[in-house]
Amino acid sequence: MSDVVVLDYGSGNLRSAERALAAAGASVRVTDDLAAAAAADGLVVPGVGAYAACMAGLDALGAGPVVAERVAAGRPVLGICVGMQVLFEYGEEHGVVTKGLGLLPGGVTRLAAARLPHMGWNTVRAAPGSVLFAGLSAESRFYFVHSYAMGDPAALAAAGATVTTAHHDTDFVAAVERGPLSAAQFHPEKSADTGAALLRNWLATLPSGD
Repeated sequence: MSDVVVLDYGSGNLRSAERALAAAGASVRVTDDLAAAAAADGLVVPGVGAYAACMAGLDALGAGPVVAERVAAGRPVLGICVGMQVLFEYGEEHGVVTKGLGLLPGGVTRLAAARLPHMGWNTVRAAPGSVLFAGLSAESRFYFVHSYAMGDPAALAAAGATVTTAHHDTDFVAAVERGPLSAAQFHPEKSADTGAALLRNWLATLPSGD
């Protein structure tokens, strides 16, 4: 059974993520202990609300270097919702640009959509060879709640990432996989059976997940 830490930096659906991961077969802890976050088989970075507030929480905890060091060492990290967004170089909200962790190229900006937030169930176009979406049908639906996203899938793919997209008036990055780093703009922990299947796929990539 894989040991997974859900990072508690003051933001995120911590308990729902904990329950979903446990149901998917992981041994899960919710903690702000950076040593535990560094040592775990898998680290989950959740996030809800404003980009700047999430970055402030990560910075206050000193968690950025731990996440970066895990990725550099090839150790699995999963970002969820704003926890995905902070992995990029920056986020722009209400004209304010906030520096992100810079582990993925590009930035997060407001969706060019008539109706925001993009909230509810939506399908995705999984990239060929995706590990996260292995075994899931093209009709699989996931639960989204957001007004901002990484909106340049082609640029991210050009940087060597496996990019899954969704559409809400415009295409945006719904999930990304690059080496040990995986991330989802939607909430797998709120996405019923399809979300559970995606979490199991991620857990299977962990050192103790086989």
